[in-house]
Amino acid sequence: MSGLHHVTAIAGDPIRNFGFYTRDLGLRFVKKTVNFDDPGTYHFYYGDETGRPGTILTFFPWAGVSPGRRGVGETHQTAFRVPQRSLGYWTQRFTEKGVAYEALEKRFGESVLPFTDPDGMALALVGIPGAENEPGWSNGEVPAEHAIRGFHGVTLLLDSAAKTASVLTDVLGFKETGREGSVIRFKAPGDAEGSVVDIYEAKGFLRGHQGGGSVHHIAFRAADDAEQGKMAERLVSDHGLHPTEQRDRNYFRSIYFREPGGVLFEIATDIPGFAVDEPVATLGRDLKLPSFLEPHRKQIEGVLPSLEETAS
Repeated sequence: MSGLHHVTAIAGDPIRNFGFYTRDLGLRFVKKTVNFDDPGTYHFYYGDETGRPGTILTFFPWAGVSPGRRGVGETHQTAFRVPQRSLGYWTQRFTEKGVAYEALEKRFGESVLPFTDPDGMALALVGIPGAENEPGWSNGEVPAEHAIRGFHGVTLLLDSAAKTASVLTDVLGFKETGREGSVIRFKAPGDAEGSVVDIYEAKGFLRGHQGGGSVHHIAFRAADDAEQGKMAERLVSDHGLHPTEQRDRNYFRSIYFREPGGVLFEIATDIPGFAVDEPVATLGRDLKLPSFLEPHRKQIEGVLPSLEETAS
């Protein structure tokens, strides 16, 4: 399977982030853990009922973080899929909830509703005909029929598209499928979640600056370690890029590299998934720590803000 595995972004206040994504957007909170490299910080995972690859948006919430500035060398927008006929529902919901959104627009023949989260992260809903026939999950906030069905894809804002395009097509399993103005569309096979990457070529634009509301990195799918290893070999031999050694993230195993346009890419395995340390029925309920941090649980829990007041 090709396509996006997850998108990881930077947020400010963790309680505000948790409320927006679980209540306003109705996503499932599939994992409450910490940033393995900075364990005094949460790492939140939101997705569908089981947290399948292609549905997972994750956050490092750093209270008091300075806002990012969108620009070249960054992910410009992250888009979710919803049923085409649900866009009216979402427009009304955004109005009621005070979510900042823009007028509906057309891209590559699809209806797109751009909006932003409380940290200014650029998001969109894309109306997909027939998506209502895919399973939807509801926590009682958003009816299942209107629920988000994973990612549509991401838009990268780059100075030049060519070298990044060759990584997408040679290594990550995408094909160029169309052009519209300065935007080139790439698709992974099938119409599964997270199958679209758009490159918006913007020569001469200011470079972006990471902060609150910025995407930290985007992760692409590898079925398993063997497939990931082959992809890493192609990055080195065909593109002169040097991914990191594999890192175990408990729910997937990852390698990272900076693609030619400056965006941090990850290749993450589909296995083992989020049910490896808690049952699907209670995903996201308890703080989960990797074994090397478990001895420090009391200390870590002492510095993390409680989410209980928002969970009732």
